[in-house]
Amino acid sequence: MSDKSLKAMQEEVDAYISQFKEGYFSPLAMLARMSEEVGELAREVNHQFGPKPKKATEADSSIELELGDILFITICFANSLGIDLTEAHDRVMHKFQTRDANRWTKKHTEEG
Repeated sequence: MSDKSLKAMQEEVDAYISQFKEGYFSPLAMLARMSEEVGELAREVNHQFGPKPKKATEADSSIELELGDILFITICFANSLGIDLTEAHDRVMHKFQTRDANRWTKKHTEEG
């Protein structure tokens, strides 16, 4: 297990994609691929937590691998558009910490 930063992951994916003449897919193609991967995640979640068990003939997969696929395509999408995911994450967290600061019931711990 490693503690890679988002920046390091973006650089690793870019190095991988850059070795191919085709490069990154178009934004529309990546969105389609992302939708496909989210569908695969939904299927896995439904198999594990929902009412639909896998057929004996279906290949094994896992929520972890499907999330990994979504992370990969998200990084590809960001790289192709020149988006720094660390900066995007920071901006989104700021939004949640300000706009939604009082939206949810906070846990309170008793100091003893």
